[in-house]
Amino acid sequence: MAAEKCPFEQTFSFSPLPTKKFSFLQDKDTLALLMKWSMLGRISAQCYSFDLSFSSYNSEKFALPDHVWNVFLCVAEKPVVSVSVESVPCTQVSMELFDPIYSCGVVKPSGRVVKCFHDVHPDYDELRQVTLRSVCLSKQRAEFLFRVFKHLCVGGELCQYEDTIDPYINTTKQMYKDLISVQKDPETKKISVVSTVLKVCAYDESGPCYPTQEEDQTFAYLIVDPFRRHVTLFSHFYGLGNFAL
Repeated sequence: MAAEKCPFEQTFSFSPLPTKKFSFLQDKDTLALLMKWSMLGRISAQCYSFDLSFSSYNSEKFALPDHVWNVFLCVAEKPVVSVSVESVPCTQVSMELFDPIYSCGVVKPSGRVVKCFHDVHPDYDELRQVTLRSVCLSKQRAEFLFRVFKHLCVGGELCQYEDTIDPYINTTKQMYKDLISVQKDPETKKISVVSTVLKVCAYDESGPCYPTQEEDQTFAYLIVDPFRRHVTLFSHFYGLGNFAL
């Protein structure tokens, strides 16, 4: 049951930012890859502004139903009664996280992905094995950058997989740059991530209502830029055909 609100408690207000564009949803080459990976029309990013100061310690308060989901899920049939919130590490400012892939036998020096033995995993290659059961990347799996990469590598229900790693790496980099905000320290010149990433699931009185599937490739993340006071809802729904919220 949702906790009662204090009558003097301030709540966040959200407004859509329709002019905010994401390059991975505009670039024709990226859209062609998303179609090939069976994700086009099912992966989306919508940006909103909010009016109060955000701090990572009040992430759960930020994602409470009355504050967020009446805007994000304006077409919901039933009111949202609770939300689960998972804080996702987001610290990477380069693609060095993926260096182990090139040194643990997953990818050849040419960039070609090593295939699995047919009698063991006929529909898999070593790259998807790594993303799902990573050994050489075990410490990096929780990072949002790796999660984006994994989602692309696994793809949608009718995914046509790539023979080389470059399309996955390049699209991951493009998405990550679109979604994440960074800042440079004026003294040290060090670049750091300022975004907070939250994996969320909303529930109505009947159970999960957004996302509605218990499927790893069905996901919803809130990505908060506390300085611009922007939040992006980044989501994907696994299945066939186009999906529209």
